[in-house]
Amino acid sequence: VRWMMYWIVFALFMATETFTDLLISWLPFYYEVKMAFVLWLLSPYTRGASLLYRRFVHPTLARKEKDIDTFLVRTRERGYETMLHFGKRGLNLAATAAVQAAAK
Repeated sequence: VRWMMYWIVFALFMATETFTDLLISWLPFYYEVKMAFVLWLLSPYTRGASLLYRRFVHPTLARKEKDIDTFLVRTRERGYETMLHFGKRGLNLAATAAVQAAAK
């Protein structure tokens, strides 16, 4: 569980840092502070990732749980419909190619 919390917080940090890096990388000691923050997240003594996860990430996910579940169900249905659509299309192309090959 501890590692799951770390990787979720680290992934959110990296996603945020991708966009903010261009704006704040010119600050003095930016890379040193960033490295210290990652070490703080990782350290078993400070448990920074667990603290951030329990204070910010988990409450946000709990509030949005119904929306996330609805999105997942809708995505699964769309994926199934897309798979059927492309499956039928592929079978039609294969059947057409087979008929044309047989005609030749």
